[in-house]
Amino acid sequence: MSEQHSIHASTNQPVTANWFESWFDTPYYHILYKERNDDEAELLMDNLTQYLNLPEEAKILDLACGKGRHAIYLNSLAYDVTGADLSENSIAEATKFANEKLHFKVHDMREPFEEKYDAIFNLFTSFGYFDDDADNYKTLKAIHNSLTETGFAVLDFMNVDYVLENLVPNEVKSVDGIDFHIKRYVKDGYIFKEINFEDQGKTFHFTEKVQALRLEDFEQMMEKAGIFLLDFFGDYKLRKFYKSQSERLIMIFK
Repeated sequence: MSEQHSIHASTNQPVTANWFESWFDTPYYHILYKERNDDEAELLMDNLTQYLNLPEEAKILDLACGKGRHAIYLNSLAYDVTGADLSENSIAEATKFANEKLHFKVHDMREPFEEKYDAIFNLFTSFGYFDDDADNYKTLKAIHNSLTETGFAVLDFMNVDYVLENLVPNEVKSVDGIDFHIKRYVKDGYIFKEINFEDQGKTFHFTEKVQALRLEDFEQMMEKAGIFLLDFFGDYKLRKFYKSQSERLIMIFK
């Protein structure tokens, strides 16, 4: 799991209603996940842009872009790319790489964009963070309403059944001299990841939680939203989806 996450910290940081608004804005989020595989991410984007047969200079929206690494790569393929994320710190970092065809903005994914895009990518389980199911529906509608008439959207989510089968309940991950104590469990339809660590004499506790949404859940939401699910795949090579074996659930819709 990566990707937007209720926050509690035993320092004097404020507790916000949505964990992902704060956790993604801390340097510790980026330290913990710094070793993510860029080759894997680039393989996915190569395969998606080829599968979608996007025209040269197509306008692509990378929704929940973080510090922009995927948007930067897409831009290197000659696309006109906008990266959007709720985290002001991440967008400030990403903006350092902006150019005439690479733009970044702070944006809530539940709200549609004024501009229309030929493709919208929501990658690496950047969905399902909300407490209210209505917000998931609003996000899908916002994506749908931000596409051009011939545009496609891609939602890359975890395959819940595979994740649950392979869930590691407890783990210690050491990065940059910090020991992150990680606990994973399922509760009330969400997959939780509790993260505890100490740094510079302070103790921190963060909680990520992502809704355990399966293909049938997305199908129901899409049908309600008037969205057409074109295809779905089970990994970054865009191979067939198998409910018990595939690592990912990658959906193409319009």
